[in-house]
Parts: sequence; C-alpha cells; structure tokens
Amino acid sequence: MSRYLTRRLLSMLLVLLVAVTLSFAIVHALPGDPVEQMLDGTVGGVQATPEQKAALRHELGLDRPIAEQYLTFLGHALLGDFGRSISSGQPTVEAIADAAPASFALLAVALPLSLLLGVGVAVVGTLARGRGLRGALSALTVLGVSMPGYWLGIVLIETLSFRLPLFPATGDDGFRSLVLPAVTLAVPSAGLIAQVLRGSLRATLAEPYVTTALAKGASPARVNLRHALRNAALPAVTVFGMLVGGLMGGATIVEIVFGRPGLGRLLVTAVAQRDLTVVQAMVVFVGAAYILINLVIDLLYSWLDPRVTAVGGRSDERMA
Repeated sequence: MSRYLTRRLLSMLLVLLVAVTLSFAIVHALPGDPVEQMLDGTVGGVQATPEQKAALRHELGLDRPIAEQYLTFLGHALLGDFGRSISSGQPTVEAIADAAPASFALLAVALPLSLLLGVGVAVVGTLARGRGLRGALSALTVLGVSMPGYWLGIVLIETLSFRLPLFPATGDDGFRSLVLPAVTLAVPSAGLIAQVLRGSLRATLAEPYVTTALAKGASPARVNLRHALRNAALPAVTVFGMLVGGLMGGATIVEIVFGRPGLGRLLVTAVAQRDLTVVQAMVVFVGAAYILINLVIDLLYSWLDPRVTAVGGRSDERMA
C-alpha cells in the first residue's frame, strides 16, 4: 500500500506540474492585453500614457522574458502564492477561499442526490417485474442524461419559483436556495449513473453465485442489495468519479443561471476581465481536485473488490 501511495503521489505531482504549465501557457495565449484591460484606456478619467502602461507591465512582470515569467510563476505556485487579482487587487488565494464555500455547499447537496437517484432508479429498474415500469425508468434515465443543465434550471425556476413559489429563484440564502441548483446538477449525473449501474447489475445478476443465492431462498431484493450491487458498482464508481469533475464544471453554468456566487462565477469573471492570476490559480485548483478525486476512486476500487489490489494488480495474478 505504501509503495502504491508513493507512486500515486509522485504521479499526482507530475500531473499537477503539467496543469500549472498548461494554465500558464493557455492564459498567456489568450488575445488581448491585461494591462490595457486593467487601465481600461484611462487613469483617473485621463487617457493612460505609455509610461503608465509600461510601469504597470513592469510591476506585473509582464515585460520579462516568457521563460523567466514561467519560472517565477512556478516557484510561487509551489509555495501556494498566486499573487493578487489584477482586477480587484485581492490576494488570489483569498478570492478563491471566499468563493469556494458556496460551490462546496452546492456540490455537497448535488453529489449525494445524484448518487441516491442514480442507484435508486437502477436498483428499482432491475427489481421491477412489469415491462411498463422498466420501460418508464429507462426512458427517465435517457431523458435525464439528454437534458441540458441550463434548460432544466430555467424550467425549475419557472415551475417551482415563479408559478409555485416554493424555492428562491436566485441567490445564496440558506438551504432552500440550494434545492433547485442541486437538482439541476444532479439529474443529468443521476441518469448516467443509473444507465451504467443498471447494465452492470443485469450482467452481475446473470452470474452463477446469484443463482445459488436465489436457490438457497434469498429474496431478489436481498440478492440485489447484499450480493450483486457491490460487485456491479465498479463501473458506476468510475463514472461517478468522472462526474464529480463534470459537476464542478457544470456548477459554473448553474451558478450563472441561479445567480449564485461561487468558483464558477469567479472563473467566468476572471476570464472576461483577463485576470491572469485568478485564471491560473483556478486551473491549478481544479487540476488538484481532479487528482485527489482519482486517488479516492482508486482506493475505493480496492475496497469494493478485494481482487483489485493496491499495487494495481490482482491477487490471483500475484499468486500465479
């Protein structure tokens, strides 16, 4: 286990270095001049002079060779220092810390909801005996996957905020304001989880040990929940790990539709204002989050299936 974790940590550092490098390259490849956007052509209502622009460019280090800028950025990034926001002057890490709680609260509701809906629909779909119910659940999963998030959010606002004033349409004011954004994020993810898990459950229920358990008198529900579900969960766990990253990206659209603060709106604003330091820090932050999610998924694999060892092989292969 220790060797596996060491290799994983080293690979995480390598991927994080690539993320830092790509964030630097992409941001500097964007069109436009951040100095021009910061000054907006004027200083105190007076047209900015070339000397003022040059002074600000020197202060930001944008007049240095690109290699020197990269090495400076890399050194500061390793220390967790991404400088100050070009647009607001606030420390970049502080700006991210201020925006993160709202996004984390949204994900903390949307992730369990998507998992609960997806697993519930898949299990009920395999237990249902009527073809009509199975077909309806199958169609429901397809509908959930195919609905664009922004469209679903608008429909929920129109239905449950304007026509039936049950939940706030916008803002970040307690749990009630989280319900509609969380449902908007969770429904498409739940549909995909249900599709993958239902197919895996059907294959698992055809295994001989399931037939043996049924022959011994176990009920179909017990066989599904106690025997088949854990073995069938591996593909769904993989999809869920990918969806966590997708939900982080989808939160950007949801935050805009529902007028919520958060990391998504912070990133969109930074890109629009060409706030280099915030964009770079956000790319590194999201890259680190993806890396940690993948590590958790790998460890969860070895817990769900003892045949999958922490060193990346299988117990039967090691014994051979």
